[in-house]
Amino acid sequence: MRILLVDDEIRFAHTLRRGLVAEGFVVELAHDGPTGLELATIHPFDVLILDIMLPGRNGYEIVRDLRQRQVWTPVLMLSAKDGEYDQADAFDLGADDYLTKPFSFVVLQARLRALARRGAPERPPILTAGDLRLDPAQRRVIRGGTVLRLTPREYGVLEFLMRHKNTVVTKAEILQAVWDTHYDGDDNVVEVYIGYLRRKIDAPFGTTTIHTVRGVGYSLHDPVG
Repeated sequence: MRILLVDDEIRFAHTLRRGLVAEGFVVELAHDGPTGLELATIHPFDVLILDIMLPGRNGYEIVRDLRQRQVWTPVLMLSAKDGEYDQADAFDLGADDYLTKPFSFVVLQARLRALARRGAPERPPILTAGDLRLDPAQRRVIRGGTVLRLTPREYGVLEFLMRHKNTVVTKAEILQAVWDTHYDGDDNVVEVYIGYLRRKIDAPFGTTTIHTVRGVGYSLHDPVG
């Protein structure tokens, strides 16, 4: 198994490398973010071990950039922090596993083997409606050759509609999927965001993608026009 270990604690990294090599792993080292990102992009590895706190580019940035570059190698994040928000951030950005220092070497080996067996995660499928494309991996929306700048909430509404293409969805369903579960405001906020989306994804292109179904909700179809 070929592993890239990126950690700026040089003594720790070399000690960990020796232990992994003794167990039959092939381990390459990097001690800063830019070098780790370059190696992970250019060379194939079975698993990447990334420390979060790195000089030049932190582990969060590296895993985010790798996923944006469509590098799907499994990533195990290392950190001295054990907060749930730190772990959530790592997973949200595309990490596959998380270990808090200090950790058991036996557990690390087991995690690495599990990640290698699982292999690179399947790339999320690109959602389409005519020439409108939404890439969940990069959170990017393109119409034709134009990249559309959406707010996080606009993106969430559009992704929900595109995942339910050709299906009528209600305001309540959109609120439940995109807004906080404890939101108790007016459901007309959905109508407002549908208007924002239409002005960004349809009006400039002379198309109609999002349709209002009176008394029911909204439906997204391949564009007309």
